[in-house]
This record gives sequence, C-alpha cells and structure tokens, in this order.
Amino acid sequence: MPPTITTIITAMTITHTTMLNGLDSLLPLPFLRLLAWLSPAFPTGSYSYSHGVEWAVEAGSVHDRASLVDWLAADLRYGSGRNEAIFFREAWSAAMRGDRIMLLHIAELAAAFRGTSEFALESAQQAAACRSTLSQVWRDPFLDEIAETLENRRVPLSLGVVLGIRCAKQDIPMVLALPSFLQSYITNLVTAGVRLIPLGQTAGQAAIAALEDTVLATSTDVATATIQDLGSAAFMVDLSSMAHETQYTRLFRS
Repeated sequence: MPPTITTIITAMTITHTTMLNGLDSLLPLPFLRLLAWLSPAFPTGSYSYSHGVEWAVEAGSVHDRASLVDWLAADLRYGSGRNEAIFFREAWSAAMRGDRIMLLHIAELAAAFRGTSEFALESAQQAAACRSTLSQVWRDPFLDEIAETLENRRVPLSLGVVLGIRCAKQDIPMVLALPSFLQSYITNLVTAGVRLIPLGQTAGQAAIAALEDTVLATSTDVATATIQDLGSAAFMVDLSSMAHETQYTRLFRS
C-alpha cells in the first residue's frame, strides 16, 4: 500500500478512535439536556432570525435548494458560522479548565466580533433568552457568575459562549457538543429558507442532509482552532445583513 494512503487511513483511524473515546464517558442525562438546549422548542427566539438569508432571497442570490445549501455552507466554512464555532469551542475549553479570566476575554471578543448591528442583535437576544431559561430550569452557578460579571461590564452574551460554557459544565464532550451546536445553527437557517424561497419540507430536509459534511468538516477544523484563527471571508453574508436593515418588507429580524 502506498505511504500516502497508509498515512490517510492511519489519521482517519486515530480521529475515529479519539471521537469514540470522547463519547465513552457520556451519560444519558447530559445527552438529553443537549437535545433539549438545541431543540427548536427551546425558547431562544431563533425562528425570528434569518441571518441575512431573507435579503439573499429577495436579491435572487438564494432561489432554490442548491443555492441555499451553497450560501449556508460558505457561511459555515468561511464566515460568521465558523467564528461562532470557534467561540463555542474556546468557551467550552476555558469552562472545562475553570478559567474565568479567559472566559471573560472570549465573551467580550465574541460580543464585539459582529459584522453588523443585526448580527449583534441576533446573537445577544438569543443568548439572553438561552441564559434566562437555563438559569430557571438547569441552573449552573459558574455560568451565572460569568453572566453577572459581563452584565456589570455591560457586555452582551453570545449564544455560542453561553452554550459552550453550559455544555462543558454538563461534561458533554466537544466531539458531540460542537457538531450538534452547528447542526442546530444550520437547521434554523434552512427553516428560514424553507419559508422564504419557498421550499417544501422534504426539500428542506434534503438541504440539511446536504450540509452534514460541511458541519462535520467545520467541527474538525475548529477542534484545534483558537481566537487567533477568527476571521471571515464570506463577505456577501455580511452585506446581506446590512441590506436587510433597510429591506422594505421583512418577516425576520435579521
């Protein structure tokens, strides 16, 4: 067998084994809570945000299932979706270490790292709603402490940071938490696309299925990323959000 092929197979085997080892310690209760926190039934108000997809549909950039998949894949691989994944990963890692100073730094950076005012609103309001529900139903003193410190500093929460902290304190392994978070992120935007283009429900599910590899690839890339790797090359996503602010007829808040 050629050396290159052997190396690829070995790397895939190591990655697969590492993922399995990360899931060995996962108990049913944390898994159920993860499903609850990322469920459409969890009251974050995510259904009212399209992340600029509404303007993209209006402009004709997104007009069918294929163009919706391309648009969301670009955002997840190269845009704000990737950045949100990095904030989630960094918050999870800092929370696992109990590093409060680093968490506050990450949270402040996440709050500032928004390309448009609508993206800032989308992140902050979903994060505030998420934290409010968590504090009433699945309260965690560590998350409350970080949130109260940020509130005193007048720094808004970010959804990836809130869920990253909470997943860490629930001992949900990164190999499950991060792709699940990204799947929830993408699913919400596909649902917006289904309503706006419009698409049938089956076509919407097909779009979600088509984005599975993108979710997994982004999760793998971000698994070793740090805040030094933040950045965006999905400029059209930011432009769509800016244009959406003055869009005449709107169903969504972003």
